[in-house]
Amino acid sequence: MTMTDLPLFQAIKSKMRWHQTRQGVLAENIANADTPGFGASDVKAFSFSDHIGRETFGLATSTTKAGHISTSISGVGSAKIVKDDGFEVTPSGNNVNLEEQMMKLTENQMDYQAATTLYTKSLGLIRTALSKSV
Repeated sequence: MTMTDLPLFQAIKSKMRWHQTRQGVLAENIANADTPGFGASDVKAFSFSDHIGRETFGLATSTTKAGHISTSISGVGSAKIVKDDGFEVTPSGNNVNLEEQMMKLTENQMDYQAATTLYTKSLGLIRTALSKSV
């Protein structure tokens, strides 16, 4: 098992993949801000409790059919995209509010940067703890 297979790192990686998926959804909303009838979407809120206990630590379950057990831990494949019922709806039927989408985009970017910083610092602490003292 590598250091990055620890449950803490798996949870942070799942959170980072969720942020990447949300970034794409929000960018699509902004790109279609002038498209008639386009409805804004967002990604279902991330919950660490949904991702705890999914680590296998190298053990695999034997299955008789591939569809019986989901192999997706998290990320793009398991992110739930939901319709965002916006407050404003234009006469063309579009409910994308650019100010709201840009605020969500900035919040998502800041949260992603916090997760990457946490991941990097945690790896650094473990490397320091495992290194030889001089």
